[in-house]
Amino acid sequence: MRSVQDHLAAVLAAVGPVAPLDVALHDAVGCILARDLVATRDVPATAVAARDGYAVAAHETAAAGLDTPLTLPVAHDVLPGAPAGVRLAPGQAVRIASGGALPLGADAVVPLEETDRGAVRFALQRPAVAGQHVRPVGADVRTGEVVLAAGTRLGARQLALAATLGHGRLHVHPTPRVVLLSVGDELVEPGTSRQREGAVFETDGHALEAAVRDAGATPVRVGILPDDRGTLREALDDQLVRADLVVITGGLSELVGDTVKDVLATLGTVRLDHVAMTPGLRHGFGTVGSDLGADRTVPIFALQGDPVAAQVSFEVFVRPALRAMGGHAELYRPSVTARATHGWTSPAGLRQFVPATVLGSPEEGYRATPLGDPTAPTVSALAHANALAVVGEHDTGVQPGQVVHCLVLEG
Repeated sequence: MRSVQDHLAAVLAAVGPVAPLDVALHDAVGCILARDLVATRDVPATAVAARDGYAVAAHETAAAGLDTPLTLPVAHDVLPGAPAGVRLAPGQAVRIASGGALPLGADAVVPLEETDRGAVRFALQRPAVAGQHVRPVGADVRTGEVVLAAGTRLGARQLALAATLGHGRLHVHPTPRVVLLSVGDELVEPGTSRQREGAVFETDGHALEAAVRDAGATPVRVGILPDDRGTLREALDDQLVRADLVVITGGLSELVGDTVKDVLATLGTVRLDHVAMTPGLRHGFGTVGSDLGADRTVPIFALQGDPVAAQVSFEVFVRPALRAMGGHAELYRPSVTARATHGWTSPAGLRQFVPATVLGSPEEGYRATPLGDPTAPTVSALAHANALAVVGEHDTGVQPGQVVHCLVLEG
């Protein structure tokens, strides 16, 4: 039997970041930047107004006061996007919109609300201060500055910065494409009628589709496949071309009816193991080649069809692999230590993952409450959990008040 640590180490040794490529901005959302983004220009490139108002030379407004308003003629209007180069004549002002290039000779902007808003002449009642309401050259970014480091996850704020610098494409690790195959003659799609005795609604594909997205990857759910060797092999041959990773659920029984083990045993480096964990004892993992070339291999996971086992196995093994393939620095869920509110038993020699609710704070400490029967976790218990309490292989139970490590599933 293989330990959880050994199986995870084998998984991570077999995967690496998806080859980087240039993508359009709208395709870069959620991707990891593959190389530093360096500014090739100052932002702003010229001094601009930070407020709507009047551009002035601050020293010429020294005489303005509440009792002695100063009036200046308005010589020109400047809007955003207008060419820089307007020159401010002595004793005059230029009406300017926020984002407009500051005229030569001006060093301050008097906001509209501090004036009488005149169009030909305007009055102000206090002196301007040099630099007020002005964004100088390079206030946001200087030429040559690394504005986004390689390894940065690209979201709305990062894409705004890239667009501001004029980048229409970015060099990123693309999100891995994950093909999901659900195997089993007994499976039917939710929403359809269970027309035969023993039919089971297909759960794993829908659950893992959401889990793949949450991990920052792109799911491709193929759907239900029968327990037929030829059909499974044909589906794999077809899907390997588009996949960066494949996850198969079901068909791992050691009885003669399940076919996944027979098909995978003939492919690449795939091996089937018992991993010392519960739920999710039976696992398949390895890599196979694709039609895209001998130098390209695709990792394949085979998980048990039980929905709880599949989701726990995904969290422990598949999610870290996807994070590594996407170029993420953080591969694992956050974890906390918590005191168990109830006791339960744990099988010797297996690492136990128990759906639980974790409540508390760093200051007061955390409390972990197991949901349902920890020895036989259910889909319902997992649905209401925000963590997995982890019990080590050498422990045969948890006592009330005992500290356990918890894998946090959601914030």
